[in-house]
Amino acid sequence: MPSAWIAGLLIGVMFMGSTLVTPLYRLYRQAFGFSELTLTLIYAAYVIGNMGALFFFGRLSDQIGRRSTSVPSMALGGIASIVFLFAGGTAWLFVARILSGLAIGIAAGTGTAWVAELVPDNDKAQSSMLATTANFIGLAVGPLLAGVLAQYMPQPLRTSWVAYLIMLGIVAWQIFSLEETVRRPVKRLSEVAFRARLGVPHKIRKPFLPPAVAAFATFALIGYYAALAPSLLAEDLAIKSPAVAGIVVAEMFLVAAGVVILTRRLRSRTAMLSGLLFLLPSLACLLVAQSFASLSLLMIGTTLGGVASALGYRGTLQVVNGIAPSEQRAEVISSYLIACYLGNSIPVIGIGVLSMLYGHLTAYYVFAATVAVLGAAALFTGWRYTPREE
Repeated sequence: MPSAWIAGLLIGVMFMGSTLVTPLYRLYRQAFGFSELTLTLIYAAYVIGNMGALFFFGRLSDQIGRRSTSVPSMALGGIASIVFLFAGGTAWLFVARILSGLAIGIAAGTGTAWVAELVPDNDKAQSSMLATTANFIGLAVGPLLAGVLAQYMPQPLRTSWVAYLIMLGIVAWQIFSLEETVRRPVKRLSEVAFRARLGVPHKIRKPFLPPAVAAFATFALIGYYAALAPSLLAEDLAIKSPAVAGIVVAEMFLVAAGVVILTRRLRSRTAMLSGLLFLLPSLACLLVAQSFASLSLLMIGTTLGGVASALGYRGTLQVVNGIAPSEQRAEVISSYLIACYLGNSIPVIGIGVLSMLYGHLTAYYVFAATVAVLGAAALFTGWRYTPREE
């Protein structure tokens, strides 16, 4: 197996852990008796771990080496899975999600850098496509596997985590065969720098804002599916099957993976603006599907959402990478990731709060309207301020 593919497996299997829990949320809710607001907070706790990885460990693999960072991050992901496996109450789920977010945040940056260094001829376009595709495939396999196992196997809250731990172990074993690409890794902990670097230079703030807002809106849609798709199916479409919930969420990410491959030659500005165009009808289909209890409309909206997610994520990241000064690229990308993480968590929490106060349908309408306004604003400003590629 080519080395870059193994590094891609690292990305895929780690991101798989973030959505493996999606079809299980309703089962945990039944087992532990928590509210929808608590469910959204459990989901959003993942972002605390992501932020911790960004602020404190974002530069770690550059200093101590890719393997020396990836193996411990996979071990941490295994610990998070064990906490899920033996969860005895709601607090366990918060701990597991934070640990999972931290592990995935560290491994994602490490794996992406490793892929770029292992791809032949330093092909940046190929490495970007491989890393992004691995990300989306991992996000798709997680809910698909967990949904099927929860539906058809005994111990639905345990079987998925056992299977995932086995997969983590297999990929970790493969990691040891990879070449270490950091030539002079730091040997002593006292020499490691943990300080985060964040910032957007004044001269690029106008062109930075549209991709940041677009990323926030795109990740809000992703967060909606990853946290609340099973609840939507159960409450509005009367479909309580974990397998169906897993299939719906997997559809979105599989479509996204396919779109990344098919549109790899699309320019970054075009990809970002196209993603925003697909975002709006995706939200509309979601609302109509809820109002009329239509599974077919939900699947159409999910397909559109997959296209929007792929183009939006790839396009915004490439736009930001293109406008960032080379000497400040790390802090600009880190600032962009903050927008992604906030988009993935804050709107989902907002849905939980509004559901408690006004009912879930009202909450979903407010969510869709808010994300649509943000998407439209990003589309207008992006068309105006994002530079065209030569």
